[in-house]
Amino acid sequence: PSQGPDACGKREVFHEKQRLELCAIHALNNVLQERVFTKETADDICKRLAPQCVVNPHRSVLGTGNYDVNVIMAALQSRELAAVWWDKRRTVQSLCVSKVQGFILNVPSRVSLGIVSLPLRRRHWLAVRQVNGQYYNLDSKLKSPFCIGGEAELRTFLSEQLSQDVAEMLLVVRREVEEDGSWLNSDNTKK
Repeated sequence: PSQGPDACGKREVFHEKQRLELCAIHALNNVLQERVFTKETADDICKRLAPQCVVNPHRSVLGTGNYDVNVIMAALQSRELAAVWWDKRRTVQSLCVSKVQGFILNVPSRVSLGIVSLPLRRRHWLAVRQVNGQYYNLDSKLKSPFCIGGEAELRTFLSEQLSQDVAEMLLVVRREVEEDGSWLNSDNTKK
């Protein structure tokens, strides 16, 4: 079946698009499906994480964003959620997707100036989550949400993303799911 922007139905999917280096904020809002966090709230979290620092280690020196994983984790905690780091040695088949509210991936991204793509790689945060029974890639660099499909397509998509050397994945789960470890299928421990 052909997947794509409109392949999964027309219900409105919240999708914040890329601005400055704010992909971490866009990924958070996209995974939560509402505009919860702003550059200001992220900067406040940075100050709380490193109050004594003149140059904050959790964001870009220029103050344009480029927030690190600590900001994402603190932001999720403020919403009674947790970020669980996914061990890439595991197969995504062992993931209990019904217990996961969404996924935030950190992937390599090409740097471009206008239409010219530079031979540089930067890190980019993107969100994936289920809306009305279908999974969507809510990457802020996309023109619109991209419909991945159902659970099988989701596992294929995540496997492909994680096959990149430097790609990482955070599972966005409720606190009790983090505590009891139910995001991992119990019959399917490390393979």
